[in-house]
Amino acid sequence: MTAADDRLIVALDVPNVVAGMELAEKLGDAVSFYKIGLGMLTGGGLALANELKHEHGKRIFLDMKLFDIGATVEAAVRGFTQFDIDFLTVHGDPHVVRAAKAGAAGSNMKILAVTILTSLDRADLDASLIRDGAIPDLVVDRAGRAFDAGADGIIASPQEAAAIRALPESTNRLIVTPGVRPDGAALGDQKRVATPALALQDGADHIVVGRPIWQAQDPRAAAQSILKQIGTAGHESGM
Repeated sequence: MTAADDRLIVALDVPNVVAGMELAEKLGDAVSFYKIGLGMLTGGGLALANELKHEHGKRIFLDMKLFDIGATVEAAVRGFTQFDIDFLTVHGDPHVVRAAKAGAAGSNMKILAVTILTSLDRADLDASLIRDGAIPDLVVDRAGRAFDAGADGIIASPQEAAAIRALPESTNRLIVTPGVRPDGAALGDQKRVATPALALQDGADHIVVGRPIWQAQDPRAAAQSILKQIGTAGHESGM
């Protein structure tokens, strides 16, 4: 396992750019791919993305989960292309995906569609008036529609990765899985989880890990432990 294994994406779910850079410095060359989410946007998230990308050679996943009318999504995505982002998330509704792909035209940025947030269960969906059905079935349906709309990949729970990978439309598309917890780690706010190795074996291309790394006494050692766990797990069908 090399230090540059970008199948591990570390979520920089820390308050601001200073804390983000401190964590990245601790992780050093053990981690090559970082996720920056909406929570850090007002704390210098885009500046951090720019610094990690252009001064440290890291890959960047900007997790904005955009949702709006098509024209607004397209304009927002076009604006993000100036930061040379690798992955950007939008909600998986077809009109949103199509608009995002239009906004990303001419760039190398991959548009990843959110199916159903991994922190939600069936009771949460009922409260939001989401149609009846088992979550795995709904996730696969949404994934298929997002692929049809042009999504480069899907964000989904590791428990649904295998079913999404089985879709004919998933060929040469990405599956990125949050909700990954090493053996023995606390679940936090995630309800649909799997271990790093299992997520990759079930068809994920990348796993996203946050708390088990940044809350660790030794974040670098925690990241290296996860890299050791994933070993040669995975498949050859992703991008």
